[in-house]
Amino acid sequence: MQLTYAHTFLLPREIVWELIQNEDVLKHSIPGCKSFTQLEDGSYDVEMGLSVGPVKGVFTGHVQMTDHQEPSYYCLKVKGKGAPGEVDAVAHMHLDEAENGVTLNCRMEVVVTGVLASVGQRVMGGVAKLVLGQFFKSADTEMRKLTSQV
Repeated sequence: MQLTYAHTFLLPREIVWELIQNEDVLKHSIPGCKSFTQLEDGSYDVEMGLSVGPVKGVFTGHVQMTDHQEPSYYCLKVKGKGAPGEVDAVAHMHLDEAENGVTLNCRMEVVVTGVLASVGQRVMGGVAKLVLGQFFKSADTEMRKLTSQV
């Protein structure tokens, strides 16, 4: 399944680049985040609870950021599993200058298995976009908090 999502941050690109990879911003922005642990290699183990439409349950996963091209691109690799199934995703994150800040354009390839796959691509695409929207809105709020404290 292919997904795209875009969110505009009203902050300079260099600040968004730094903060979108900040452990505290990530921890507080992941919907339903129960635990978020950085590993020695810079990747993260994540546990999150979701209850969106037919997608309900606790997921454990692994998140890794690769191919950094500061301040404009990185690749996000996500593997997760829970009772409803498994998710394997690769997201290409582009930070593009915008009139009042920076737009983060996300292009993602997602493979789902189990019950998740049985609900259909259209439903899963809607759930994924809802979760992405929650994440980026929360990240925007966290970034604004941090930049207002400086």
